[in-house]
Parts: sequence; structure tokens; C-alpha cells
Amino acid sequence: MRAVVFHGPYQVSVETVPDPGIEDPGDAIVQVEAAAVCGSDLWTYRGQAAVAPGSRIGHEFLGRVIETGTQVTGLNVGDWVVAPFRYSDGECSFCREGLSSSCLDGGFWSREVVDAGQGELVRVPHASATLVRLSSDGSAPPVERIPDLLALADVMPTGLHGVRNAGVQTGDTVVIVGDGAVGQCAIIAARMIGAGRIIVLGGAHPDREEMARANGADAFLSVRGDDAVAAVRELTSDELAKRVVECVGSSGSFDTALSLVRPGGTVGYVGLPHGVNVDLARLFRGNISISGGMCPARDYLPELLPLVNSGELHPGVVFSYFGTLENAPEAYRQMDRRETVKALLRPGNPVTSR
Repeated sequence: MRAVVFHGPYQVSVETVPDPGIEDPGDAIVQVEAAAVCGSDLWTYRGQAAVAPGSRIGHEFLGRVIETGTQVTGLNVGDWVVAPFRYSDGECSFCREGLSSSCLDGGFWSREVVDAGQGELVRVPHASATLVRLSSDGSAPPVERIPDLLALADVMPTGLHGVRNAGVQTGDTVVIVGDGAVGQCAIIAARMIGAGRIIVLGGAHPDREEMARANGADAFLSVRGDDAVAAVRELTSDELAKRVVECVGSSGSFDTALSLVRPGGTVGYVGLPHGVNVDLARLFRGNISISGGMCPARDYLPELLPLVNSGELHPGVVFSYFGTLENAPEAYRQMDRRETVKALLRPGNPVTSR
């Protein structure tokens, strides 16, 4: 089969690798029909993650079940399914508490298992608990709905996780730090919850501002540091924001998020942290709370999937590059240069945008 392989900073290629097979009775083999490149994949691409050269890459995919182990239940060969970015057993204490991202026997694609989402086939451990059928009968979705469904593997649940952890309620003013796919999904989630005003901090990229406003942002600020604080103060009559969602994970973005939250407020963080050190005295002085972390995406799917299938939710708008699996190196280059927000790849013909 063909799969994307990481070889070192700024080096990914599409290569022929061994097909996976059933290794445990709870496994299933999924033929990937669509995969995505995530902003967190860029940490690997840039050599800023502990990923060994030669590893496969990618953790967002959907596809068809083509083989199941003898202990797999609730899934049939031919079912179309989406996989959350981490597999889980559905049985441990954390899974039972709705925290599947901390599953005691769970893992990540390309780490605890060799296979990864940006490939033609994936072996899925704990398939019964991990995979979610895209419809009640597992039938193929309309092709135009694939981007929306693929966004459920990671970015839409993660955006919602950040908004929920920030405590956003109806009528609140919320600041979202980051204009990537997770930030865009946080906008969608905040609007879904009923936020009164959504302020987004992003870069000087007209396409991202246009996307943010289309998703529900009321203001888009291309500023950083003290200038960002001054701009938000002006928009909030000097009060700053009670709810801030951090969607990047860099030390600068986290510092900005903490500077924008008013005393007694909360920062919900879902950006994968790199080099972030939090000054607890700063939180103490302002009675500021921080809440968040790795999204338990599997636990959000029963809530979000019906909204996508009914046409009420369209997180697939975050995809701005559509290609085949063989286009993966170019997709990475464009995302790294911020020339596209998020890439969708298919082993065969690419999905086209709506």
C-alpha cells in the first residue's frame, strides 16, 4: 500500500509500505477514503516533535471497514466509519468517565501502532470502541459531506473542547487565539453555543479572516502582544474577555491568551503545547483559571455526528486544499507556509470543495 512517511525536518514522501493485517481479535482494517493534514502534523514536519525518521504520519481519517477480527462487534465489512485521532478500548475507568484520550490501553496512530491516517490502509485496535459508523447502516456518505465528516476526527471536537473548557455560555464575549483549522472550528463551536461576540486573533492572511468571519467571527485582529491587548480592550470597553480559547500551543500564543483574559476568567487551551511555561503567580493574582488539554474526540462524536448528518453543522469549511495521497508533500508545504488552512487527501480522485 501507499503511505506518507516522515524522513526528517521538511521531508515527507509517499512510499510503498507493507499492508497491515489483523493482529488481535479486536482489530479491524480500514481502507482510507479520506485523510487530513493537521496543524499538529506540522510540528513533526518541522522536526519539532519526538517522531523518528521513517515513521508514518497522520491521525485524521475516515474510510470503509474491509476486515474485522473475531471479537469485533457492532461493525460489518463495508461500513463507512470515522476514526478519532486516538484509539481507545471503551472499557477502562477513563473511557467510562468520558475521557477516552487518557485510555489506559489506548494509543496514537504511528506511535503505539505502525499505521497512520495518511495511508491507504490502517489497522485499528479496539475497533468496536474506537470506530464510529457514519450512518446507522454504515452506508457511504454523499461525497459532498466527506469534508464535514472528516473534520470530526479531530479539529471540530477539539475546537468544541476548547470552547467548553473556557466555559463559554450564551451571550458571552469570547476571544479565540489562532486562525487555523482548530481556531476556525472553535469559532463554529462558540457560535453554536450562542456566544454573544467572537473576537479572533490571527495572522495577516485575508483568506483566513474571510473564513473566520464566514464561520461567525465578529472581529478579526492581526496583532500580537501588547497591541493585541490594546485592541481587545478597545473592543470590550477595557474589560478584556472572561472566556479565551487558545488554539495554537506556542509560548507566545499562550502568553497572549493569558494577557487577554480578565480577572476571574478562564482560558480553555487545546493547542498542542511547545515550550509553554505558565507562571502560577500570574494566575493567582488575577484569579484566572486554565482548563483544557487533549480532546477526548471519541466522546464528542455521538453529539456532533448527527448535526453533520442533518446538515446543521459544516466544519468541513476548514479544508482549503484538496488532492490525492500522492500530493501529500505539496499539501505539507502549503500548510507550513500558511498558504492553505487545512488539506484533505484521498487515495483516488480528490474530493472537491462545495
